[in-house]
Amino acid sequence: MLDIKQHSASGATAPKARPGAVPAEGVTIAEAARRTGVSAHTLRYYERAGLVISPVDRTSGGRRRYRELDLKWIVICTKLRATGMPIRGIRRYAELVAAGPRNGSPSWKPTAPTSWPSWRRLRRT
Repeated sequence: MLDIKQHSASGATAPKARPGAVPAEGVTIAEAARRTGVSAHTLRYYERAGLVISPVDRTSGGRRRYRELDLKWIVICTKLRATGMPIRGIRRYAELVAAGPRNGSPSWKPTAPTSWPSWRRLRRT
């Protein structure tokens, strides 16, 4: 890919920002909606429904500011919804992601589903 550099008045070159890069201060709800392909109403709903993995930043005036991680997560949520996953399932998944990776052994141990009668029939055949 060709990297075009901009020249300042002093003659120094500065790298051009990536077109899709999210500024450090974040983007407005309108810009977040444009970048993710969902409406501002949907973004607000996702926040109210507990689907976001971190609190959405706000300006001193109370306006939402979405960071790159927020936008990526919203795209994941829309893809999960497109598969038919219910909001409740996405909310649980968001809670697990927000909790972070677990170190050590898991608190649950997978076991064979012995309570399913069909399991035993399948093993015999």
